[in-house]
Amino acid sequence: MSSTFRIASSFTESLGRLSAQEQGAAKQAAFDLQTQGVAPGDRFHRLDKAKDKNFWSVRVNADLRSIVHRSEGSLLLCYVGHHDDAYRWAESRRIEVHPMTGAAQIVEVREVVREIEVPRYVAPSEERAAKAKIPRELPRLFAGLEKDRLLAYGVPEEWIDEVAEATEANLLELADHLPAEAAEALLEMATGGTPALAMKIHEEHPPLEPTYLPSPAADLAPMFSFETQPSTLALPNLESAFAHPDAQRRFRIIEDKEELERALAAPWEKWIVFLHPAQRELVERELNGPARVAGSAGTGKTIVALHRAVHLARTHPGARVLLATFSAPLARALEERMKRLLGNQPRLAERLEVHSMVAIAERLYQANFGPPQLATDEEVRQRIAAAAGDTPGHQFSEAFLWGEWRQVVDAWQLTSWEAYRDVARLGRKTRLAERHRAVLWSIFERVRRELAEAGKITVPGMFERLTEQVGKAAQLGRAPFDFAVIDEAQDISVAELRFLAALGSGRPDSLFFAGDLGQRIFQVPFSWRSLGVDLRGRSQTLRVNYRTSHQIRRVADRLLSSDVADVDGIVESRTGTNSVFNGPDPEVRLAKSQEEETRFVADWLKACVADGVEPHELAVFVRSEAELERARAAVRLAGLEPVTADGGGTMRRGAVTIGTMHLAKGLEFRAVAVMACDDEVLPLQARIENVVDDSDLEDVYDTERHLLYVSCTRARDRLLVTGVKPASEFLEDLRGVLGQTVN
Repeated sequence: MSSTFRIASSFTESLGRLSAQEQGAAKQAAFDLQTQGVAPGDRFHRLDKAKDKNFWSVRVNADLRSIVHRSEGSLLLCYVGHHDDAYRWAESRRIEVHPMTGAAQIVEVREVVREIEVPRYVAPSEERAAKAKIPRELPRLFAGLEKDRLLAYGVPEEWIDEVAEATEANLLELADHLPAEAAEALLEMATGGTPALAMKIHEEHPPLEPTYLPSPAADLAPMFSFETQPSTLALPNLESAFAHPDAQRRFRIIEDKEELERALAAPWEKWIVFLHPAQRELVERELNGPARVAGSAGTGKTIVALHRAVHLARTHPGARVLLATFSAPLARALEERMKRLLGNQPRLAERLEVHSMVAIAERLYQANFGPPQLATDEEVRQRIAAAAGDTPGHQFSEAFLWGEWRQVVDAWQLTSWEAYRDVARLGRKTRLAERHRAVLWSIFERVRRELAEAGKITVPGMFERLTEQVGKAAQLGRAPFDFAVIDEAQDISVAELRFLAALGSGRPDSLFFAGDLGQRIFQVPFSWRSLGVDLRGRSQTLRVNYRTSHQIRRVADRLLSSDVADVDGIVESRTGTNSVFNGPDPEVRLAKSQEEETRFVADWLKACVADGVEPHELAVFVRSEAELERARAAVRLAGLEPVTADGGGTMRRGAVTIGTMHLAKGLEFRAVAVMACDDEVLPLQARIENVVDDSDLEDVYDTERHLLYVSCTRARDRLLVTGVKPASEFLEDLRGVLGQTVN
């Protein structure tokens, strides 16, 4: 009888903590298990102290051990580590089917957990209170909830009493010991929310009545050799338990060696194999119009976009799918992730294309009209300056003229005086009388004419011409792509969205967007609905943060408003978002000089490396290229090698990534330092000086805050933010939540 071979997310997590050489040995052992089956041999050892008698140890080498769970018809890779570590893991856990939800869970044994000293990060305010021996009675967060309700959320039965006694002081520590669905539900309730997803899953997937095997069948006993227990589940129940949506976030059937290779190729990237139920629902949902998934940094929007693109290609044989984002470096990063997700599936890969928006437009333009002769920004600015110099009677600055051209005239492809006179100048807060608009139009009209005479076209102009062509083709059923999935959609331009609207032409499932308004750093707001992309009723927010610790997320969120609305009135709420793991508080440090700041950052980097963080898992970000040398100096003082980010997610093993905040988009590191957060550097003084009137300052401050937010949320476990006094005013928000003050 053949066994179903599965892998648990706990295995990939533990594999990622091993050295490269150790990972190679563990992977080979996993391949051997998959191909050779579970026949007993000298590599399998029963764990006498394990509470779950189906846990076995598999010898990888002299020191490494894999922990597998063997039950009827199933072999599950659970954990890998050094001998004592692996045995401790197995002795403190068991695999159970939850009595109410029916989901298979890895449950920590409560009495064993009580004997283990669990590291806990204590907030400074709590530490001071403890030292002063100030008694503090905190209310029990879930005292009013009935046992059945907690069980419905996935809380293991033996943890019910501890959950009922939980307070805000120990909730995060407690959540670390619970299955993910239970921890998420409790954290959501503790922050004032209602675990709607947990209840929906419970209602849609009622558990089967359990049945048990009195003893292993005679012909199976030599293969499995497990002890007879009342809790040994019959195969139908085990399969149902592993198929439950909550179980699929941590267990995955592996069909062949190629699939196992993909799952183990990048063990820290669990998204290749495991999806949260909320993510899976968005990936597989059938939609009757354009849709958008939102969420703060780290909630898995890009993961949803990748899986959505693959799902569309897989479920629509012959269809062509476009996965696009706003910049070429991010497109390269998406393409690398797509390759890892697809693995050895060339026929599927042939129908999936990954591009930046500009790159796909250039390709389609060339196919339809010939190579586009694109005017550079510098060329256009020079033409604007020349036309303005020849136009008497105006006092508009060069910065204002460039902004008006880029954000209004060229963005909306205005071709006549009437169109410019009547346009709503969203994002441009300086009011203009009609006579002033007339002067401005005389300048812009000349620029447009000169570009046309030179045979040049701007990027928005290229999209405008393509939009008409693609729209006609789509109406005839000959669109270049059947589906388009757009990542980082908050930075899509007016011209690009018009093009996508024509490409989709209102077809079901044709347009899917992923983005976060709180990370908008390149585009001014505009109405999507006015361009034919109506997201009302089809916009959903992810609220589980996988990338960033609770402490880092809590601090970074202070940089943004709790609610962000787009021009069409669709609100993205940041409240109720919870991280799935705990960590140390971020550090905010101010120096008296750049030299002192360099020492702060260098010492922090050395401490990270001493704690086991690899150099390529470290990054240092600064506001602009003018501050890059400060980052480079800090890395070198730490005795490490710096490598400058290219914005595409490429990291070099053995080197610390340094880069500007704009290039932090799409990246992820275990530890991040954001330095040079000085006054007049953040927000950038040059941007403030170019502001025409005070009302435009709001946009400058918003995007500068977004840049700092993006940089801080690249960190998974550790975050350091530094500056030289006088520091950026934004640091007051960060230090305020940590109980510190900027001075």
